[in-house]
Amino acid sequence: MNGWDRVQQWFKAKGQSPFEFQERTWRAYLAGDSGLITVPTGGGKTLAAALGPMIEALDANLPKRAVARRARRNSSSPLTMLWITPLRALAADTAQALTNVVAELHLPWTVELRTSDTSSHLRRKQKDRLPTVLVTTPESLSLLISYPDIAGRVEHLRCLVVDEWHELMGTKRGVQAELGLARLRAFRPDLRLWGLSATIANVDEAMETLLGARRGRLSDHAARMKISAPDHKQIEVKTLIPDQIERFPWAGHLGARMAEPVAQAIESAGTTLVFTNTRSQTELWFRALLQRRPDWLDKLAVHHGSIDRGVRSRIEQMLRTGQLKAVVCTSSLDLGVDFAPVDQVIQIGSPKGIARAMQRAGRSGHQPGAVSQIIFVPTQAFELLEFSATRLAVDRRALEPRDPVTLSLDVLAQHLVTVGAGGGFDADEMLAEIRTTHAFAAITDEQWGWVLDFIQRGGPSLVAYPQYARVRPDESGRWKIVSDRLARMHRMSIGTIASDSSVLIKMTSGRTLGSVEESFAAKLRPGDVFSFSGRTLEFVRLHEMTAQVRKAKSKSGSVPRWMGSRLPMSVSLAATVRERLAETADGIYADIEMETLRPILELQRRWSVIPRQSQVLIEYVKTRDGHHHFVFPFQGRLAHEGLSALMTFRFARRHSAPITATFNDYGLELLSTERLATTADEWLDVLTADRLLEDVLYCVNSGELGRRHFREIARIAGLLVPMRPGVQRSTRQLQASSELFYDVFSEFDPDNLL
Repeated sequence: MNGWDRVQQWFKAKGQSPFEFQERTWRAYLAGDSGLITVPTGGGKTLAAALGPMIEALDANLPKRAVARRARRNSSSPLTMLWITPLRALAADTAQALTNVVAELHLPWTVELRTSDTSSHLRRKQKDRLPTVLVTTPESLSLLISYPDIAGRVEHLRCLVVDEWHELMGTKRGVQAELGLARLRAFRPDLRLWGLSATIANVDEAMETLLGARRGRLSDHAARMKISAPDHKQIEVKTLIPDQIERFPWAGHLGARMAEPVAQAIESAGTTLVFTNTRSQTELWFRALLQRRPDWLDKLAVHHGSIDRGVRSRIEQMLRTGQLKAVVCTSSLDLGVDFAPVDQVIQIGSPKGIARAMQRAGRSGHQPGAVSQIIFVPTQAFELLEFSATRLAVDRRALEPRDPVTLSLDVLAQHLVTVGAGGGFDADEMLAEIRTTHAFAAITDEQWGWVLDFIQRGGPSLVAYPQYARVRPDESGRWKIVSDRLARMHRMSIGTIASDSSVLIKMTSGRTLGSVEESFAAKLRPGDVFSFSGRTLEFVRLHEMTAQVRKAKSKSGSVPRWMGSRLPMSVSLAATVRERLAETADGIYADIEMETLRPILELQRRWSVIPRQSQVLIEYVKTRDGHHHFVFPFQGRLAHEGLSALMTFRFARRHSAPITATFNDYGLELLSTERLATTADEWLDVLTADRLLEDVLYCVNSGELGRRHFREIARIAGLLVPMRPGVQRSTRQLQASSELFYDVFSEFDPDNLL
């Protein structure tokens, strides 16, 4: 019996049959093709990507009987499939799923994880011999590439799978992954590459970004396959409506007064995932639900990325076995993780994105053909407008495009140091290699020369500092890292994820609970009480970046805050919000959310005006604090951040009065000691597109916006080293260092491409 028939028999034994798109994927893989699979969440993408290589292995007349567990690692097939995933929780779930399939098909394969959570014992084993299937993250892939023996370790690699590609594309982690894939293709030109993605708007661009430029090293005869399945996924969207909208808050992000309706909704279902948008919200909502249902103490859990990996693993296992009534979580459970008992999802506050709403809804009914259900819970009145717009966009499948990142020279500099540590590179060959990626297909010779100069001597402004001379050509012209010590230091800093310095949270007994950011821990004093990981803790002392705590007698306390926790409204959702709002200008209230919001919108109509889609509303009021100018473009927080900086800059050229800008997803406010504009023509003059790029660049580079973003650019590029053996630099030190570099480059090296 050949491999194809054995897989068909395996499905039949389970009382199932493969989907048509899965069989198309297997045929394409066996034909030597690469491609992108775009299927709704829970549609069977994992088996589509995994079974092609397994059919190929079965056809290679490998033994059908499983090898004894003790001898299996040394007698198993060498590294054949590399599986890249963006989340560690997803990596663990994927590894377990693949392990089960391998065992049931009696393949002599091993499946293992390699993430930052992997034990040192397993890492030592993997250093001697990699498993047949390695499930890892972009950062761990870069770490593998940083060792000189990488070419030999991947000589049998046949398939590379990038899971949840829609989450990676459009980020610097995606660029890091692109560069890693190009390095592997350099070693294995016949490597087959497959991406897995939920449904997105720009599928063609996503595939081209994943597979690289046409002059890439994928076999010339190989086709690029775009495989999808009809999106028949049913998603039910409901909203918990407040009893009295007139008395419901008009601002805020917590929504604690909805805790009782949420508890009742949880009671009506088997297992529920309660999603929040921030880790702080997660802790607060866990506490609010437990206060209303104390008997849920052993049935309610909290899950987010700052909780210890071991604790999260136990929670995930309890979810799989149906032991929990509900888990309050963040995006740590967004992706791909299959928890069959979950039959309901609750979203606290606006999801801020259409794809995110569908992704989270898909955590319930996470099986092909099942109905997914999501219940929205408002934290303030105007979120009802966002809920209505989200439902409309979900029904239309009007998903956000993911725009790929290009020419991130900070990521390229880090990658070149990584490759320099991993045996080195020839400059001309490396330039050809990175041009096979979408991210650097358009890199110029001048930009390439600048990056080489930057990693060789730090550029013209840092040439006097030897610590920035990291990679240089040897006698043969091969670029290599300057020392083994520097290679070890570099490996500790690989990655592109932005975060504040973290402090471990440990009980006085020694048990690790997780971590909080240094900015929060620095404010704690002995005896202070705070909530973390669903516990109320008393701070004892801070020692060597570890906060020692004990169980507190008090039932309440402060909650840690984490950097980067505000989700901005997506451009696509903002467009649908404007559409819904414009309908009310004509007296149309299309659904229960809009009808509930009618009293507030009618009040707005009486006092001011409801803007149509082609209009921007500007309101002015004077108080004892000054002159308030409110502008409502409804374009989302990110657009308003840039717009407020631009308007402040342009008004400052006309007025000597100080101006303070604030913004959110709906609009922005400019507060000044004098009125900035009185007529429509004056406002149009400030909002003109003339000299737009010049003004935007000036106001960004001259203000805190540019400095704030430069810190992470400097860290990724290797100018800042947050981790050293035995020493961890504080966030304040990192920020001070990055600002120094920013000022030096601005004054002495204005052509610096960072």
